[in-house]
This record gives sequence, structure tokens and C-alpha cells, in this order.
Amino acid sequence: MSLQALNLPPFPFQIKKKESGLYLFDALRKKDILITPEEWVRQHFIQFLINQKKYPKAFFAIEKGLTLHERNKRTDIVVYNADTKPLLIVECKAPSVNIDQAVFEQIIRYNYVHQAKYLVLSNGLTHFCCAVDYETNQFNFISEIPEYQAI
Repeated sequence: MSLQALNLPPFPFQIKKKESGLYLFDALRKKDILITPEEWVRQHFIQFLINQKKYPKAFFAIEKGLTLHERNKRTDIVVYNADTKPLLIVECKAPSVNIDQAVFEQIIRYNYVHQAKYLVLSNGLTHFCCAVDYETNQFNFISEIPEYQAI
């Protein structure tokens, strides 16, 4: 498996080759994770949020479980604020997956549970971010993911 270049800053991951594939060390979960195309995007996005946008490492939850319509699901990335309220959720897809209406509807469904202020969709090449206005029940797309201190 070749590791695709993404539209995210590169990061010097610790990568190991094992019989079952390539693994990288996930510093947040503190274990080796099999690199799939989606995981490659997720790991880059985590580092982007930490290093470029200054989101505190301690406020992340990766593959956070949730129950939606009596079904168990997992949110790729949840970032909390200091009051442990979900602030931002990220849905990651493999670079080969288009970010379309179905993906947007997926993150909206997950946000019924989380009630985060910001929603982010990324396939590593294209990124979308929107602010949720709960008073008007609208999604306002913004051109850049806000820095942690700005929200």
C-alpha cells in the first residue's frame, strides 16, 4: 500500500511494517493502528488540528461511540471544550470517497447526539467546515476551520 499525499500538512508518523500491513503509532490512543486510507486521513487531520489549529490533545476522542436510532455508530474525531461539551466533530473518508450530500447527512445525524458547534468533513483532499446555528437550525459553511482559541 502506498501512502497517498494529502491536502494536509505532512507529519513524521512512526510507521512500522507488519505481516498484516503498515501501522502507525497513534499518540492519542497510545497504540499502533493499521493504516487504511480513512485512518491515514484521520491521523493527518488530528495532527493538523493539534499542530496548526492548536486544539489541545487532551480534548480529543477518537472513534467515539454513540447510539443513533438504536444502532451503535462511531464518530471519527470529537474535540471537546474545557467544559467537556463537544465543540467540533470530524467525519473522515478515504481520499477515493467524494464528500457529497450523503456524507453531510451522516455527520448531521451524528451531531443530533453530539450537538457540536462545528462540523468538518474531509477525505484528505477536500475539506468542508460549517458552523451550526441551533437557533435557526442552519448550517453556515465557512472557508477555514477555526483555531481553538477563536472558538
